[in-house]
Amino acid sequence: MPAKNRIFRQLFSVLTIIFIVAVVWSLFGLGKVIPTQDVAISQIVKEVNDGRVEQIVVEGNKITAVTKDKIQLISYKEASQGLKDYGITGDKVTINIKNPDSGAMWTTILSVLIPFLLLGAFLYFMSRSARSGNMQAMSFGKTTARLDDGKRRTTFKDVAGMKHVKQELVEIVDFLKNPAKFKALGAEIPRGVLLVGPAGVGKTLLAKAVAGEAGVPFYSISASEFVEMFVGVGASRVRDLFTKAKKTAPTVIFIDELDAVGRQRGTGLGGSHDEREQTLNQILVEMDGFDTEANVIVLAATNRPDVLDPALLRPGRFDRKVTLDLPDRPERAEILAIHSKNKPLAKEVNLEEVAKSTPGLSGADLRNVANEAAILAARDNRKKIEQKDFRNSIEKVLLGPERTSHLMKENEKKIVAYHEAGHAIIGHLLADADEVHKVSIISRGMALGFTLSLPKEDNKLIPKSQFEHELARLLGGRAAEELIFKEVTTGASNDLERATEIARNMVMVYGMSELGPVKLGEREEMVFLGREMGMHRVHSEKVAAKIDEEISRLIDMGWKTAVALLKKEIKTLHHMAHELLEKETLEDEDLRSVFATLKVAKHAA
Repeated sequence: MPAKNRIFRQLFSVLTIIFIVAVVWSLFGLGKVIPTQDVAISQIVKEVNDGRVEQIVVEGNKITAVTKDKIQLISYKEASQGLKDYGITGDKVTINIKNPDSGAMWTTILSVLIPFLLLGAFLYFMSRSARSGNMQAMSFGKTTARLDDGKRRTTFKDVAGMKHVKQELVEIVDFLKNPAKFKALGAEIPRGVLLVGPAGVGKTLLAKAVAGEAGVPFYSISASEFVEMFVGVGASRVRDLFTKAKKTAPTVIFIDELDAVGRQRGTGLGGSHDEREQTLNQILVEMDGFDTEANVIVLAATNRPDVLDPALLRPGRFDRKVTLDLPDRPERAEILAIHSKNKPLAKEVNLEEVAKSTPGLSGADLRNVANEAAILAARDNRKKIEQKDFRNSIEKVLLGPERTSHLMKENEKKIVAYHEAGHAIIGHLLADADEVHKVSIISRGMALGFTLSLPKEDNKLIPKSQFEHELARLLGGRAAEELIFKEVTTGASNDLERATEIARNMVMVYGMSELGPVKLGEREEMVFLGREMGMHRVHSEKVAAKIDEEISRLIDMGWKTAVALLKKEIKTLHHMAHELLEKETLEDEDLRSVFATLKVAKHAA
């Protein structure tokens, strides 16, 4: 239909141009190149008698004489007189008498047609606009879900790691391929699978892989696309989506960020006609309503399962919850290999080493690391990506880009050098603290300097001693400032924030304090008000005072540990700060050389 409309518009434009040209040609007599002169009738008679006229054309009262010199002499006679009255006869010159109405015929026709043609064109464009508006109004309640055409088929091979997750989803794929095998035994496949995990772990990619493995249509939509300002539109779009999916069954529907419409109902906000609540009700009905025979499986993703309505999680709806974790070291190496597949790598590039240096990063973060490494190599006009590019890209992803244009005063530079040296020395001395890999006083992101510390291995369980050592490491920078300059600066603000958070979690969440193995957190209530406004304490004011005391005690203990160690290693602190002021960045051999001068044992606490 759009192609036909385009052809019609082009044809209409061409005809309009031709019509306008014809009107102008007819009205203004374009194309006449014979010169004309307005003369008296006596002049024409004289020219005829002298034999210089070839032809006379009579149009009503208008007389046009064409001379042998191809000049037109134009004059007018009286209506009651003929050419004979002026002495002009047919034996002297050729006389051509035209119909007086023929010349005005086109003018009359065009004067009548032009208004109708303009009115017709106006009505056509008005009706076309109205049809377009009606189509938009009719499609307002239609789903905006995107259907994967299958040209770029994603399978489980494209998803690195997550073996336990794939095992959970293999049954879904098998059911989509061979539903009769399950139905013969009376088995019912789960109607919905909820993928839960932090951002960037690959929930959307895994949903595509399920559809790709099964070779079935795949509809994807964000939950926020259901909700509009008009009540009922979201529910209408849900119905339309499931109607389309049932026509192409077996089908996979993927709803991203389910919590956008799946939050708990009955909050009292918006009343019973709340658009989000009606959309959620329609999803519940479609997933396990009256029509339960449709072979449609719903996959949904969220990183906020705690706020979902309980009706979504009951059997018959999202009765399977698959948890996706951040990748461990082998999985990170696999992910990096996938994202580096089409990138030229130098021989010395070791992706295992890169995976070791990226604990806590998601699959999306690792993709960004590989991409930033390629950008850095291209910036230096190199043909291959080197190991240093990956190291720099990790720092850029974790800390932000270098601010080489940021110039510090000498005094500030000295304070930053001692601050970072304090972090590095404490981190190296304490056994359970993260291993120091790089120290720099070059600004990155919002930090004036940084100490890059990474865990030795991926730990699922963290002991109390590791938290205590981490507190001492975070406070090492502030302790170095006080020891050397006898005052502190604002440079430790982020360190204090992180240290306070660790101490609070030790007391209130993990039970790692003298208050005993008790969880002293706060219970969340009104979901729509958010976590800060919607929570209240579940302990007394007396216990709250004890919590504050314990947090202060843990931080004070870490502070005393940092100060005591730096006092013993004051010479190394001076040496490392001077090295930083000279070289600006220390890593590998430089760090080993500095740490070799330490006197305190490595495992000192």
